[in-house]
Amino acid sequence: MKNQFCFLHLRCDVTAFWNSERGDFSRTCLTFSPGCLLNVLRTFNVLTKQRNMGYYKIPLLLHAVTEGRELPACDLETSIQKSLELIITTKFGEHRSDPTFGCEIWNLDFELIVSARLWEEKLRQSLLKSITSHEHRLTNVEINAAISDIEKFNVLKQFTEIKKRVDIQVTGQMKKTGEMFVFHTALFLSPLSVD
Repeated sequence: MKNQFCFLHLRCDVTAFWNSERGDFSRTCLTFSPGCLLNVLRTFNVLTKQRNMGYYKIPLLLHAVTEGRELPACDLETSIQKSLELIITTKFGEHRSDPTFGCEIWNLDFELIVSARLWEEKLRQSLLKSITSHEHRLTNVEINAAISDIEKFNVLKQFTEIKKRVDIQVTGQMKKTGEMFVFHTALFLSPLSVD
């Protein structure tokens, strides 16, 4: 039987030839830019869904593709969690082909916090808009954001400092399974960092 190839092109950043007989990429040409990762993820997730294997883990080990090996897979819940991490830790405009991808926390990071409630609501609204726009595998999304002062010991400088921490919780329902979904992360502000 003759090999059947289907040509796949990801916004001029990744070109791959899918070998449907072998069920893998037979030849791949990769040229990446910082904003290309999400396009790669979306396309690989589409291919994975077609093969009914799950979803690909982030970060993508793209050298595996060029070596003809399978990319590590994960379940739906882990895939959504990693997608939410990407949304939260991406600044608006950083994703070259989708400037609406990301979160306003990067713009709010050094903003003087006059009212914690207003700051939390602004962040919550930004996250809600981004997640409902870019994570279509969730429905009934609810977001809680709470800012607090935390004492954190700085090992390098050998003293305790007080930092602002924002706790983010995303809840919703996974469309595919109907199961409840809960995601939690905490970020330290000024400068922004992940614990």
